[in-house]
Amino acid sequence: MSYRDEEYHIYGGINFTEHSGIDFGKYAEEDLKKLWRATLKKGMHGICFSMYEDGQEPGDVISIAQVERRIKILKSYSKWVRSFSCIEGNEHIPRIAKKHGMKTMVGAWLGDDKEDNEKEIEALIELGKEGVVDIAAVGNEVLYRNDLTLEELLAYIKRVKEALPDVQVGYVDAYYEFSVHPQLVEISDVILSNCYPYWEGCHIDGSLAHMQQMFGQASHAAHGKKVIITETGWPSEGSSLRGAESNEINAMKYFINTQVWAEKDNVEVFYFSSFDESWKTGDEGDVGAYWGLWDKHEQLKF
Repeated sequence: MSYRDEEYHIYGGINFTEHSGIDFGKYAEEDLKKLWRATLKKGMHGICFSMYEDGQEPGDVISIAQVERRIKILKSYSKWVRSFSCIEGNEHIPRIAKKHGMKTMVGAWLGDDKEDNEKEIEALIELGKEGVVDIAAVGNEVLYRNDLTLEELLAYIKRVKEALPDVQVGYVDAYYEFSVHPQLVEISDVILSNCYPYWEGCHIDGSLAHMQQMFGQASHAAHGKKVIITETGWPSEGSSLRGAESNEINAMKYFINTQVWAEKDNVEVFYFSSFDESWKTGDEGDVGAYWGLWDKHEQLKF
């Protein structure tokens, strides 16, 4: 989640109106579903791995069998998979993904518990030395949540870079954080940016252009370093946020437009997310349970 009430839209340097997306006016709902399926079948760069079934949540230890079952579903649709933690069964994700021919962005989940952070960092380094990490993501929205100081975060990133000199290392946060904190750009090999028009209350009709502006701001801050969109997506159910309406039609439109633009402009995107996860309602309200391309029963939604 990457939303705040404050105004962070400080960049206006690129106009993306020539990439305004698909004209959905001619698509009936059934035709839209067919286009969604065809877009998904064509494949995507990356997908965020949803770890938990109903009744599970972070802190539960997840089995190899559960991870492998879900990786087998995703491998036909995505080249890369992104994980968010390196402990409690999450360490199985990059190992099994590699076994099935996928590339990996492996995240260490950092927060305000220093003992847990130590476990995560050590586990990330171990996985990197095993050769199952293509990109190491040291923390996810830590600054957004105010869990660590910038100095503490930079120390963790430096530590991983020194331990894994042959692995690309970065940090994931909302797109504007890289403008606010140029030190993150300096230390990172690659800029890992979350871009969510939904969480900024954007209407679906302007969502692609708004996401492109987010990417443009991160690119401007990156000073020539590669920018990867590490999360973007749209919920298919739940309450709406100002102009951003949560429904199946908008979820399909946003996915299609994101993939078409990403392919056209050669932008690397990790779509959020793979499977619906019921536990997320605690953090995000009712929409939290409906970000998946697959439902909680691991069936394609549309």
